[in-house]
Amino acid sequence: MGYRFSELALDRVGVVGSGNIGPDIALYFAKALHAHGVPVVVVDVAAEALERGRAKFEQKVAKGRESGAFTPEAAEAILAGTTFTTDYEQLRGAGLVVEAATENLEVKRRIFARLASVCGPTAILASNSSHLEPEEIFSGLARPERSLVIHYFFPAERNPLVEIVPGRATDCALTRRLLGLYEAIGKVPILVGSRYGYAVNPVFEGLFLAAALAVEEGLGTTREVDAVARRALGLGVGPFTAMNLTGGNPITSHALDQMTRFGPWWRTPQLMKEAMASGRPWEVPRRDEKVDVPPDRQRRIGDAMRGAYFGLVGQILDTGIIGIADLELGVETGLVMKPPFEYMNELGVDRALALVRDYAADHAGFPVPRCLVEQAGTGRPFRVELVLRRDDRDVAVLTIRRPKVLNALNDAVYSQLQDHLTAIQDDPGIAALVLTGFGPKAFASGADVGFLSGISSPAEGVATSQRSKEPGNLLERMGKPSVCALNGMALGGGDEVAMCCTARIVRRGLGMALAQPEPNLGIVPGAGATQRLPRLVGLEQASLMLRTGRPLSGKDAVACGLIREEVDGDVVEAAIALARAAAQHKVTLKPIDPRPLSTPESLPPVELGHLSKAIDALICRAILEGCRKPLYDGLRFESEMFGACCGTEDMRIGVANFVKNGPRSKAEFVHR
Repeated sequence: MGYRFSELALDRVGVVGSGNIGPDIALYFAKALHAHGVPVVVVDVAAEALERGRAKFEQKVAKGRESGAFTPEAAEAILAGTTFTTDYEQLRGAGLVVEAATENLEVKRRIFARLASVCGPTAILASNSSHLEPEEIFSGLARPERSLVIHYFFPAERNPLVEIVPGRATDCALTRRLLGLYEAIGKVPILVGSRYGYAVNPVFEGLFLAAALAVEEGLGTTREVDAVARRALGLGVGPFTAMNLTGGNPITSHALDQMTRFGPWWRTPQLMKEAMASGRPWEVPRRDEKVDVPPDRQRRIGDAMRGAYFGLVGQILDTGIIGIADLELGVETGLVMKPPFEYMNELGVDRALALVRDYAADHAGFPVPRCLVEQAGTGRPFRVELVLRRDDRDVAVLTIRRPKVLNALNDAVYSQLQDHLTAIQDDPGIAALVLTGFGPKAFASGADVGFLSGISSPAEGVATSQRSKEPGNLLERMGKPSVCALNGMALGGGDEVAMCCTARIVRRGLGMALAQPEPNLGIVPGAGATQRLPRLVGLEQASLMLRTGRPLSGKDAVACGLIREEVDGDVVEAAIALARAAAQHKVTLKPIDPRPLSTPESLPPVELGHLSKAIDALICRAILEGCRKPLYDGLRFESEMFGACCGTEDMRIGVANFVKNGPRSKAEFVHR
């Protein structure tokens, strides 16, 4: 079988190294690719390490089977498709090999010299180095253009982040395809320039150094600093706990010594040297233990950790190896903590800069980042891009990227869409547009429920609905063909934005592609569905979807005319080709007919079950009365119905139930 993405072909995947992280990398590949029949081969020259890695791998598969993460069939396929061996020859024919051996430059060079002699000229050779520059690792290879660093984060089978770090010789097209490949198999890849430690580890290791210095300076014990740092930075686990869990003392100590090249603040703290000499773990809070710290001490520790955090991310941004959006996403995802630029915006950039300056004043050699000074000088918050633009010659591609919430739409997304669409409309070099979402799961999972729960009155509801329609209206009217590449499901507001494109195509095989689940939340669709959906699929089909929330598969959406076609392979590449063909008048894509529809006096009854009768009545009014008007008058009427629903008890009940219990829980509506 094999797995194909763009021009990449994976018929076999290799992992070299069966130590701490190699088996976990292998498990991720096996999870993602076993359904495609791609074997995974783990090679290690040490038989004992190989057996420990195999046992760890099998234990995690068994645990996943017990928890329901793997079906019995998937677990069997993962085990059957993964080989642990000392024989490098079994890597012959591998399309991608990831080295995950010790962080030793000479060892890595020997491994890659051997891989180059075994693997074919088209194989991609990658290192999971956590710090070493790709130019150093691959300097002796005959084909360095097929080599780069792909840095996984602990635990590699569950942590979605990977840093893609090309060297100077790495083929740029290969780098782009690997970014796409890792996104397609469920990871969150970010592009990082070559620099010791890359972008995210200096934050992790720098925060550990700041925590250790806080203890050395008498601000608190390791238990206290660990607990306060966790609360202050929104960490999943505190910095000392993280060291215990990952066994990271030796690697971090070595890295901190190497990072003296960045300035005199960087060093292995005495506290760490003593801990390594003793061999004892760090003293940290037990799971769920509440550590009481006096308020003044808590404030001093918290301010020091925040000052160090903001300073560290600013220093990395100043290097130019990464942009704000990728750094924000990488730190939040890989380190499981409050995203730094959003956090600085929340506190105020002036306040964040003051914390950094205070920390720098107390710690010689800690620089105040230029980017923070400049941003504070503007008086504006940092702009974190949630909608990314890239141009494929004459086709602009916009990607909504909020993977943590399945690309849910909020005010910032709508605003950025509007900005990008305005720029694209005015760009003479752009003939067409593709709109897509990040990752394999969702184009957009709907409007962010936190964004909906903030609506406090019918008037605010009308204004919110009108505001959410603006990007779609512009998309529809921009005069350039647009294709929505449905990489995953489009729910609620996501479906409504997709309907504004001139055409929609979908990745083949989606069991749930499109839905308007608003009735389950006790709300009326507010971004155009009650007007556009009937014009696209007919009143009967639209009424059923809008009133019951029932989803359509990709196949069914094609059958009813909502989607043009299902496609195999890279749906974005297919969308680019279709959009370009439409711009060149080689194919005809028909926009929505804006004329009024003929509608009956009432809609056929549907089985509502637990759904709100009060909200259903408003949805029916929006469909029937709105569709009798020209499209844009109907859209305004829909906004009025959305505003009316914001004055109902059932809207409050539905949204509160979703926030508290999740999307599968049925709200207990009172029908008023």
